[in-house]
Amino acid sequence: MPCDHSDHRLAHAGHAHAHGPSLEGFDRAMAIGVGLNSLFVVVEIAFGLWGGSLALVADAGHNAGDVVGLLLAWGASFLARRPPTGRYTWGFRRATIYAALVNAILLLTACGAILWEAVHRLRFPEPVGGLEMMAVAAVGVVINTLTALLFMRGGHDANVRGAFLHMAADAAVSAGVVVAGLAILLTGWIRIDPLVSIGITLAIVAGTWTLFRESIDLALDAVPRGVDPERITAAMAAIPGVTEVHDLHIWSASTAEVSLTAHLVVPAAEDHERVLAAALADLRERFGIAHTTIQIEREAAGRECLQRPAETL
Repeated sequence: MPCDHSDHRLAHAGHAHAHGPSLEGFDRAMAIGVGLNSLFVVVEIAFGLWGGSLALVADAGHNAGDVVGLLLAWGASFLARRPPTGRYTWGFRRATIYAALVNAILLLTACGAILWEAVHRLRFPEPVGGLEMMAVAAVGVVINTLTALLFMRGGHDANVRGAFLHMAADAAVSAGVVVAGLAILLTGWIRIDPLVSIGITLAIVAGTWTLFRESIDLALDAVPRGVDPERITAAMAAIPGVTEVHDLHIWSASTAEVSLTAHLVVPAAEDHERVLAAALADLRERFGIAHTTIQIEREAAGRECLQRPAETL
């Protein structure tokens, strides 16, 4: 027969997570980042049109895409704080996962466009703009670096890390423009510009690929990185009174919150409350998992549980 829920107990721990600051702490950072970068886009367009520089206008379009990325991350963090509803019983926390994935895709796409243009310029070199382009790029280094620093505290959160990578990547590209421009002024070799762009872009791709893979894992409900299911299973199995652990599921409810469900077989009814309390404490204190659902099963019901794998002894 299936699991007899009349003999079992369900325990739900709180929704707080043990890692890092609340997403609300990044609202100010998001507002500053969006404001600074929006202003920089306007400045780039103005200088580009004034100086007849297509490169500056094109870079303004790239930076406008970064503003969209910041708004996407900000909107997702706002949705994550919305309360659950009757239809959306988990709330909207998974919006942060999809925002991180979209941001990673946007960043990789932008890198592809930069690489394409850089290879084209290696084959067909074009004159590089004057000192005004270097000056505007230097302003970009300052703005993007300051914005990236605002998000450094959120490295554990893939959504916030996506925003950080966007800004850090832009700062690196702008710095490359300054360095390449100076080198060209000193040497006259115009192919320095695309070569520097290719080197910086490949470094950005290497850093973004990790975020992309992590975002894919989060979207597919994989066990979050840094969480070891075997250690967790062993810890719960070691609780006195527990004879079996099965139907263990660990996934990310958001980019900053881990959830877990499990069935524990505890033959003695008098041990149920003690085992439940010990399991919840272990998961919260040793593994930083605070949103848990533990189902206690008696031995006979555990053997018949439909979620019990056949190889379990």
